[in-house]
Amino acid sequence: MACSLLPPLAPASPSPRLLASSRSHFLLAPKTLPMLPRGPRVAPRVLVSPPRALPDTAAGAAEVLRGALADAFLASPPTWRSAAVSNLAIFVAGSPVLLSGLSASGFAAAYLLGTLTWRAFGPKGLILVAAYFVLGTAATKLKIKQKEALGVAEKRGGRRGPGSVIGSSAAGCVCALLSIYNVGSAALAELWRLGFVASFCTKLSDTVSSEIGKAYGRTTYLVTTLKIVPRGTEGAISIEGTLAGILASIILASVGYLLGQVNVSQGAVCVLASQIANFCESYIGATLQDKEGFEWLTNDVVNVLNISTGGILAILMEQLLVSWRS
Repeated sequence: MACSLLPPLAPASPSPRLLASSRSHFLLAPKTLPMLPRGPRVAPRVLVSPPRALPDTAAGAAEVLRGALADAFLASPPTWRSAAVSNLAIFVAGSPVLLSGLSASGFAAAYLLGTLTWRAFGPKGLILVAAYFVLGTAATKLKIKQKEALGVAEKRGGRRGPGSVIGSSAAGCVCALLSIYNVGSAALAELWRLGFVASFCTKLSDTVSSEIGKAYGRTTYLVTTLKIVPRGTEGAISIEGTLAGILASIILASVGYLLGQVNVSQGAVCVLASQIANFCESYIGATLQDKEGFEWLTNDVVNVLNISTGGILAILMEQLLVSWRS
């Protein structure tokens, strides 16, 4: 095989002139483009979302509602409208607590009572009733299982129905109506307020003494003969229950004093009148209630008689004190 005797050829390198020509070609300045006339500057478009009508409407409605509630709470003297609106707001906000001590129909009856109270005595009167409700409900719920086992507990687990609400507030409602319609002179208006406070002191004392006696009374005595009888017997009293009832009336009378509904002497009158009324109620329970011919004398009827006695006694005692001082 024939071999080439010639040396291999080296790769051809570009000539210096060609390199210079290429370099000069790339270094040439770019051609200048003709300037076009500049038009007016256009602002960039910004997408604006449409107004949210629903939140604005809700905010406006909330503002109107706040204004209406403020007007209702601050109305002086209270009107029927301000009383209804204020109580509606309070009852809606406090419904979980209220329904723990009231049935649905009792809740409705309590709303009517609250509206009447606010119209007559303003928010201070309602605070007094609220204090009565809280203390009375707490005493009713105390040892409820033990009371149920003994068969002496309130029905519906201690939740009060409309009959109980109306029976407990009948005398107070009468005093409120007399105050609203300005029956009598200005001096009588003060007596109607006193009767209102005394009626709730009487009912709270009765409730607490009964419920504490059922829960903690070691020995219960029939008020007419002082014989020992089982717990829950109509007309029965106990030392523990009696002392608790006196304390409860003192507490509620003190609340009335702090709220400016009664003065010190009137508060003492409320406490004394409540204890006399409760003794009368126990006497009626022992002698007449559940007896033949007196089937109509139910607990609700006895409640009305009890608190009416307390309110009337307080008014008469205050009148006697005023006459004695003068």
